[in-house]
Amino acid sequence: MQRIGVMTSGGDAPGMNAAVRAVTRQALNLEMEVMGISRGYSGLIKGEITELTDKDVSGRINRGGTFLFTARSEKFKTAVGQEEAISQLKRFGIEGLVVIGGDGSLQGARELEKGGVPTVGVPASIDNDLPGTDYSIGFDTAVNTVVEAVDKIRDTATSHERVFVVETMGRNNGLLTLESGLAVGAEAILIPEIDFDIKEVCQIVKQGYESGKSHNLILVAEGIQDCCLDQPDKKDEHYSAAFQIGDMISQNTGYEVRIIVLGHVQRGGAPSAIDRVTASRMGAEAVKVLISGESGVMIGISRDELIAVDYDVILEKEKKIDTSLYELAKILG
Repeated sequence: MQRIGVMTSGGDAPGMNAAVRAVTRQALNLEMEVMGISRGYSGLIKGEITELTDKDVSGRINRGGTFLFTARSEKFKTAVGQEEAISQLKRFGIEGLVVIGGDGSLQGARELEKGGVPTVGVPASIDNDLPGTDYSIGFDTAVNTVVEAVDKIRDTATSHERVFVVETMGRNNGLLTLESGLAVGAEAILIPEIDFDIKEVCQIVKQGYESGKSHNLILVAEGIQDCCLDQPDKKDEHYSAAFQIGDMISQNTGYEVRIIVLGHVQRGGAPSAIDRVTASRMGAEAVKVLISGESGVMIGISRDELIAVDYDVILEKEKKIDTSLYELAKILG
């Protein structure tokens, strides 16, 4: 290979820039050209492709988000869109592609692979919901962002002796909520993977105050709305999972409850050292794997060792949470 492409796709995650930087500099070190594709699959279809130099990736490792930008593309999900994307890759002489993103991004990479384009994926998702890897780029930073925010919320919760329900991101995966909740010592953690009884949650709140606690912190994954709550008349963007939980706690305990939806603040910020190092390792390895002739794989990390995992293994499975962490959080909370 003489020329490869790199792109970021789907939801942004801290560390994406570090991964692009690693891909670029590894390829340049191997005397290859690198083409940066802007705005994910949408930009690929439109031919938003420019060459990346060493200077282009300088000063990027500490920046959150992605300087290549990212966008979702409904057109790419069609056969026509995929054909146009492959045509653009051929037009720019791109012989292989590194795709940095989550499950949707890897599904797109798999379709390009089927169309004859060698691709290697790099997992980047604050949800850390991809099988085949212990960590995805952005997860560690997002956990630290949640912990920092909740630590501050605890100060005011204690001052006013209130219950605070904090909603985190996570779609159908509660790992971000679980690890953050364990780290901040939350009294209760509600995630999609484990059923809960709201009466039990209310009892935890009551017992907490009766035992002398001056506050209660409940962490809620946004994904529980679809799996564990049944208030169809109130399911809209302004009445999320946290508000439903808060209302039920207030109604059943009589305590004052405040709701915090952390939202997209969890995606931003400078990547942590762990995310920078992980992104650098994965990005550089992706180039090595691609030029070795192997493709159709994602670079994962298992027990601190880099591995290559076939797309089908990743995309046909679900990542399971460690239930022992949940039980530990219940004991310690």
